[in-house]
Amino acid sequence: MYTWIVDKNHIALKNSSEILHPDANEVFRLLNGEPVDGIECNHPSEDLPDIKFSKVGEDIVCRLRNGDEGDIILSLETAGKNHETIDIVDGHIIDQCISGNKWFYVTGCTEELQRIFEDLHIIKTGRITVYQYIELVKCINKAGSDVIDNRVILSALDKPIDNKTSLPKGLAAKLYRYQETGYRWMLYMLEENKGCILGDEMGLGKTLQVITVMLEMKKENKTPMLVVAPVSLLQNWKRECEKFAPDLSVVIHHGSFRTGRYKELEEYDVVVTAYSTVVSDASLFSMINWKIVVLDEAQNIKNAYSDRTKYTKRIPREWSLAVTGTPFENHLSDIWSIIDFINPGILGTVTEYKSEYPDDSEGASKIEPILSAMMIRRLVENVATDLPQKIVVPQPLTMSESEAQLYEDFRSEISVTGVNGNAIGLAALQKLRMFCTHPRLCDVQMSSSPFTDSVKYQRMCEIVEEIIDRNEKVILFTSYQKMFGILEEDIPERFGIPVLKINGSTPVEERQTIIDSFNNFSGSALLVLNPRAAGVGLNITSANHVIHYNLEWNPALEDQASARSYRRGQEKTVFIYRLFYENTVEEVVNDRLERKRDIAEGAVIGTDGEKENAEDIIAALSKSPKRR
Repeated sequence: MYTWIVDKNHIALKNSSEILHPDANEVFRLLNGEPVDGIECNHPSEDLPDIKFSKVGEDIVCRLRNGDEGDIILSLETAGKNHETIDIVDGHIIDQCISGNKWFYVTGCTEELQRIFEDLHIIKTGRITVYQYIELVKCINKAGSDVIDNRVILSALDKPIDNKTSLPKGLAAKLYRYQETGYRWMLYMLEENKGCILGDEMGLGKTLQVITVMLEMKKENKTPMLVVAPVSLLQNWKRECEKFAPDLSVVIHHGSFRTGRYKELEEYDVVVTAYSTVVSDASLFSMINWKIVVLDEAQNIKNAYSDRTKYTKRIPREWSLAVTGTPFENHLSDIWSIIDFINPGILGTVTEYKSEYPDDSEGASKIEPILSAMMIRRLVENVATDLPQKIVVPQPLTMSESEAQLYEDFRSEISVTGVNGNAIGLAALQKLRMFCTHPRLCDVQMSSSPFTDSVKYQRMCEIVEEIIDRNEKVILFTSYQKMFGILEEDIPERFGIPVLKINGSTPVEERQTIIDSFNNFSGSALLVLNPRAAGVGLNITSANHVIHYNLEWNPALEDQASARSYRRGQEKTVFIYRLFYENTVEEVVNDRLERKRDIAEGAVIGTDGEKENAEDIIAALSKSPKRR
């Protein structure tokens, strides 16, 4: 004999050994005195005399909201103003509910929700996974919002689930608060969802956050790890790993002398390679079970039909991490490709995706909750209180094969015998420095585009593009007149922004007019300056990005140039990018700058052929570039 009871938010039947959860139809039959197979019980009103049974139902709605710990909570409620909770028992939606002393049945799309929950293995209310949330959002996009009510505040998902996760031992860096959040969030998402997107704006230390994750993975013996990046960033990744996580063993797999044996790659914790190498060495990469594949500048796979996209997605891996400051560039299909790398197949084929998410505002609003659930993105303005006033971003670069060969040809023609800082040594240095700035400064033209001829120029364009995406201004310092010409001709055509300049030939009385025009321009713009002609006395606080395109021997000269933007009146964090080629004269210049800054901050130190500079000159003339 069963007895009627109230169980949570519905009525149930209980005997000495079990509890039954009848559906609304069975309750109505028993209310009407009709038999139900296997159930022997009193009339419901006898056991529950205070309950009033209504014959009017209430619609059901599945609500999604934020939890207290940054997670996502699912609840089933009535659609009315009282939001009564509807129970799920062992994965089955109970289509009857009790509110106070009133019982009623649940109407609406219970069968549809039941099917969705079964497909997603949702067996109870409460916390759900990011994957389940994304699938529910897809259901909203297909069926409308009547069935599922999404009240998740996307920005709140940035909060990590576990704030107690400690930073890994061996990390030689102090993270800002938002970087610690990013680290913990990525660890959570990789475990929870097998992949995620780190979408912080440029300059916020995405690389350091990823290195922190990789260091934690090494501690858990989750190696090897693969980083795929643009060629211009390979050396930067290796340097940053060596600087911030010296316990990580890192190798760059790129260029003519790379290995063809996958066993050699497995000996390293981190392998850094280029998108082009992923295509050429696809079979090699497929032989390794990578614990994680990190895509830096992940917008490089935005073209779903390109070889680099296809081969990158075929790399076997347990976890996937996309790193990009510009997840959306031109079309919504850019987003499909990145998400498909993170969670293969979650958005269907690219054709199905384009049909479901048109390339317009409607499509953008539909894909946003899916993208935001998988991405943590902080803007500079959001974390400004955490940041210092100035962030210096070194950009070590590796020459292309053709650049390196030409550089070596120039270097090999120069004799360093007897160099004591004399005119021969300085002239040789100047020629090598000009070549590093751009081959065309030495009358070398390898293609029809300055972009193709120089890895450094390519990296500069990538930086400028992200600055333009922010609608901000940038100052670029270079010493060479020919470089001014290249920039004036190419940048306006490439990016559609104005290029203004001040160098030694600019009349003094016109310089302030140029600065005023630059400061007053409403959009993005590039101002090219010679550090000697315009490195002092000018106030250019409208720009908070400074690019030192070719480094100077004199640290004070560089610092004075940076101070055109980083000065009193600047209200934003200033980002200073220092571009230089490794294993060339530029690396010697960079090392000298850092050394002299350490021992004589603020002193005016330079090279002018004095005896004390001979060692640096000889070192510079002896540097032979590695092939990439």
